[in-house]
Amino acid sequence: MAALRRLAGVQRLLGLPARAARAVSSGGPASSSATVQVPPASSPAQVAPPRKHHDDDDDDDDDDEGVSVFMKNPDYHGFDPDPVVDVWSMRVAFFFGISITIVLGSTFVCYLPDYGMEEWSRREAERKIKEREAQGLPVLDSNYYDPSKIVLPPEDEE
Repeated sequence: MAALRRLAGVQRLLGLPARAARAVSSGGPASSSATVQVPPASSPAQVAPPRKHHDDDDDDDDDDEGVSVFMKNPDYHGFDPDPVVDVWSMRVAFFFGISITIVLGSTFVCYLPDYGMEEWSRREAERKIKEREAQGLPVLDSNYYDPSKIVLPPEDEE
């Protein structure tokens, strides 16, 4: 029965008419078959949204109110029942939602400040290396501080 309900839901979403579905139980020779009628339901995909009426527009296109929007416009994007407005709304939404967001977002990320001062520390290290090479000193020294400048307490005070 659950499969029949799912099938009926899919039929309603696609705008197909409700049909009788046959459920057969596997209870043996005494089993009977049952016919289940799926009632039609009005889902947003099945019924077109209300159209705007203009006073100066005397077209007789209002007789297809119960027709699915997808039947009238197969390329329906969900913005407006009018195909031209629907396409332009989709294009504008994707332009601002995707293109502008990607361009401005990547520009923002590119110009963020130096996180963790990684770039500064590299420049400072390169400057120190050039300075030590110009003085004729090795790039790395085993002593972090100059041992001649360190003042130690006398040995007899320990």
